[in-house]
Amino acid sequence: MALKIRREDALNYHQQDKPGKIEVVPTKALGSQLDLALAYSPGVAEPCKDIAENKDDVYKYTAKGNLVGVISNGTAVLGLGNIGPDASKPVMEGKGVLFKKFAGIDVFDIEIDCEDQEELVRIVRSLEPTFGGINLEDIKAPESFYVEEELKKQMGIPVMHDDQHGTAIISSAALLNALELNGKKIEDVTCVVSGAGASAIACTKLYLSLGMRRENIVMCDSKGVIRKDREKLDAVKAQFATDRDLNTLQEALEGADIFLGLSTGNILGSEDMKRMADEPIVFALANPDPEIPYDEAMASRDDIIMATGRSDHPNQVNNVLGFPYIFRGALDVRASAINEDMKLAAVYALATLAKEPVPELVNKAYDANTLSFGRDYLIPKPLDPRLITSISPAVAKAAIESGVARIEISDWEGYELELQRRIGIDQKLMSRVISRAKKNPRRVVFAEADNQKILKAALIVLEEKIGQPILLGNKERITTIIEENQLDNLKDCPIIDPRQEEEKTAEYGQVLYEKRKRKGVTPYEATKLMRDRNYFGAMMVEMGEADALISGLTKDYPKTITPALQVIGVRPGADRVAGMYILSNNRGTWFFSDTTLNVTPTADQLVDIIGSTAEGVRFFGLEPRVAVLSYSNFGSSKGEVPAKTAEAVRKAHEKWPDLVVEGDIQANIALNPQLQQENYPFSALAKEGANTLIFPDLASGNIAYKLLMEMGGAEGIGPVLLGMNKPVHILQLGSSIREIVNMVAIAVVDAQTQDTRYK
Repeated sequence: MALKIRREDALNYHQQDKPGKIEVVPTKALGSQLDLALAYSPGVAEPCKDIAENKDDVYKYTAKGNLVGVISNGTAVLGLGNIGPDASKPVMEGKGVLFKKFAGIDVFDIEIDCEDQEELVRIVRSLEPTFGGINLEDIKAPESFYVEEELKKQMGIPVMHDDQHGTAIISSAALLNALELNGKKIEDVTCVVSGAGASAIACTKLYLSLGMRRENIVMCDSKGVIRKDREKLDAVKAQFATDRDLNTLQEALEGADIFLGLSTGNILGSEDMKRMADEPIVFALANPDPEIPYDEAMASRDDIIMATGRSDHPNQVNNVLGFPYIFRGALDVRASAINEDMKLAAVYALATLAKEPVPELVNKAYDANTLSFGRDYLIPKPLDPRLITSISPAVAKAAIESGVARIEISDWEGYELELQRRIGIDQKLMSRVISRAKKNPRRVVFAEADNQKILKAALIVLEEKIGQPILLGNKERITTIIEENQLDNLKDCPIIDPRQEEEKTAEYGQVLYEKRKRKGVTPYEATKLMRDRNYFGAMMVEMGEADALISGLTKDYPKTITPALQVIGVRPGADRVAGMYILSNNRGTWFFSDTTLNVTPTADQLVDIIGSTAEGVRFFGLEPRVAVLSYSNFGSSKGEVPAKTAEAVRKAHEKWPDLVVEGDIQANIALNPQLQQENYPFSALAKEGANTLIFPDLASGNIAYKLLMEMGGAEGIGPVLLGMNKPVHILQLGSSIREIVNMVAIAVVDAQTQDTRYK
């Protein structure tokens, strides 16, 4: 019997993600005859008919909007020259990997056996129905200029020859920052360019757009200085011909402020560097060997600001800093071109990003501790995850403002979150928390402020207006770390050393004595304990002299939480505190509890944990769907754990009738609504599945979250401390800077809502 295919089903099957919405889990099923009929004949006819009536629907029903063609004829491959299209294929495939890894863009690489420029234009132009954008690669000059210009005229999708414009954009960002460091103005500097190929011409043109004066530029090729009186001068080189009485590269370098090399390796020596002006900028970008070896150039004088194309030296001008994110921004607004405004937007976004604090994960990736804006850090590193959220929005905005965008983005904050998801970062939940924190920043005590990570995180908290840092520790040591890491804005933050605060430790000690005098603490011991930063910080919060405490980066969890429990204690009506972890992967976000504190909770104690965890989930703006986990499903197995968890669920239902909570239940069943519908249709979790998992003991909860983080690719936030009377949050030992900032934001929002959070 023939399958009956509904038009609506066929269209829904083929419909792509809406602009600004990204499905990171595959959504096209192919598990049945019906699925096959929808994917291909006869169902596929329906989107075909719609596209035939309206060509723009091709973006709605196909992958065109996220597909770039990487196209080459193999005439100028790396430094290998004209090696042909077959030999160029590994480079094009590698380019596709970078597009996907760094910007989530799909790529077909196409190698064309054609050196005739007119025919090459015709072939590439004919591919417009397939692609959302065209990246031209490794096509020799001067043909590359003509091919790109003609395709830009004839095609209605973004076209960019990356060899030209990628290098131009990255080196321009480096140039702006180098000029900021040496204090020179772009309109005043003189520039010598070695090379007159595609990259050199594009770089020089973009420098003009930034404000450099044409008369201050001298360009050289293999014959020497390009002069206006040279015979048979082609139109491209003629743009930069000079009438100055110069003939050689060495003559041109005399007193020059900038050297831009895109030519041949090892053509300059240390004496050539000494010819240049004070504070010279040297961009020796020939690959694999720069125009002058890095070590030789740096040894020739101590005032050089230098960049190369190599990854083993500082300031690598690497095109991967540009092309994935430029195309991402262009595709997301369906731009008809990549114009000068979009390229300049990328330049300024890159230059600005280099001046921001470097994330810890970037420092780790490059085996560095103190990457910061300066002579050895002019531009960001390729593995910086902030590139996509810095460059792509800037490019998209420029496309909209310059009139080449076919669709507009209105929710820029949402767009940045979706960009993060494209490269595997889901910050949506934390972004909401950070936004709330910024509305009313609170005073946050950092008990371990003599730690570099803590201070870098504190700087981000301060500069992004998430909170107001108070730094505890040795003043001299903290000040030294601030100076060594150029964290200058922290100098105005309060720095308190409890060991030097005799009056305050005596005052705080008396308060602690009153709290603990019937638990074996003497006045002397109480005052002595206040010299400990965790006790002192907790008492600052308890006394209202701070709003939240952050600690735990360098100490074991029990040693950090004990002072908070003794000084601040649990909230009224609560029996105990619990630790909740938030885990996110490409399937969603889950809340795990208790993962840090309660070793073997009773049924009644599990009820407390259920209640505080449910409130914790609501704190993050989500409605809890709670599963109390066991090795049994609704009494299918007998034992202490199933009995305990079932009893806890019964009591939780009595205490909170509106709370969605089920158990005893196995973890896989709790997360799989289909299995529940088939086997346990009565379950309150059968419709959606659980998002909150309560573990029967500390061992299972702690093991589960750590396994998921290490083996399951999940990102974790936590532990979030539940049940404290005032905001105290304990860091995981060795937390990253990003994780510290996240916990501070949680603490700030906790402080904002402490009076109403727990009912």
